[in-house]
Amino acid sequence: MMKWALVLCVMVALSESLVKVPLIKGKSARDSLEEQGLWEIYRNKFPYNAAAKFEQNFYSNQIITNDFDLSYYGVISIGTPPKSFSVIFDTGSSPFWVPSIYCKSVGCRNHRKFHPLLSSTFRNTRRILSISYGTGSMAGFLGYDTVEVGGIQIRNQVFGLSHTEAPFMAHMKADGILGLAYPRLSASGATPVFDNMMSQHLIDQDVFSVYLSRHQKGGSMVTFGGVDPQHYTGPITWVPLSSETYWQITVDSVTIEGKVVACQGGCQAIVDTGTSLILGPLVDTLSINQALGATRLFTDHVVNCIIVDKMPTVTFNINGHAFTIPGAASVLRSHYYGCRTGFGSLDSSRWILGDVFIRQYYTIFSRAKNAVGLAKAK
Repeated sequence: MMKWALVLCVMVALSESLVKVPLIKGKSARDSLEEQGLWEIYRNKFPYNAAAKFEQNFYSNQIITNDFDLSYYGVISIGTPPKSFSVIFDTGSSPFWVPSIYCKSVGCRNHRKFHPLLSSTFRNTRRILSISYGTGSMAGFLGYDTVEVGGIQIRNQVFGLSHTEAPFMAHMKADGILGLAYPRLSASGATPVFDNMMSQHLIDQDVFSVYLSRHQKGGSMVTFGGVDPQHYTGPITWVPLSSETYWQITVDSVTIEGKVVACQGGCQAIVDTGTSLILGPLVDTLSINQALGATRLFTDHVVNCIIVDKMPTVTFNINGHAFTIPGAASVLRSHYYGCRTGFGSLDSSRWILGDVFIRQYYTIFSRAKNAVGLAKAK
């Protein structure tokens, strides 16, 4: 799978403070469960005294940095004493890894590295790890340690420590990647971070939610264990997963001004925070870009910046609902490349709804429902 968040990270990053936010009291878990249609299930599953705890809810917000609308990453810590690392929170993969002090390859340069001997809680598994992404790869070994994400402390979390990384990784702003997809995509049988949050009962609800800010602004957030209503407006539309590997859903069609321009007869799509663009089969994305008035330039499609505000809206029809992407909202502006559309091609029949889509829709990833919730982002 082409990970465009990695391809596009070569641009200079916008400097922004990297901080974590402690557990925050929000709407009650009962309110959130009722909103998601899950309250009756939980109420019947637990006795009264146990179910009463759902009347209060504490969720964890993890601030993430917007890197020129091209990638989003936040700071976590590993070990005792804790050492901080910046990671991409990637719903398009499951493995979690950071560079190690044993990595001498070019890809590890300018990144923070984990030193196993300096953590009193580290345990080596003696198991090797190898991961390939569309634009890079890493190899190393697996270990266990205490990991803190957004104020949540996870004991005995398995993670990868790289000893080699592809040269392209040197251009990543983040040190590593924290995967949030299903365990079946995990490398070497390693349990993903969110699965340990659930199994160790560190969150009230088996969901996490993502808000991605626009125009390089701050405020981007991953919320573990709940839904943060300050980041969306209107109802949540729930879309069942078509596969419990990636966060994969079925798209009915893609239309512009009522005309089907792509995904004729339906297609599969992955909701992926680790990919910058909306990617699809070449024929389909050519059709979309042509309708937007874009011209192909090498692998990109560019438009005259003067006409951006007049570009038509692209509509993704999903599970009987219309999710619109204003033409201007799909455009990536650069001093070097001008205005490029956010629709790129992929050598696959499966689509990727990356950050261009998620910026428009607050996205809830529910393991309880095996579904994705979408609401209009503020």
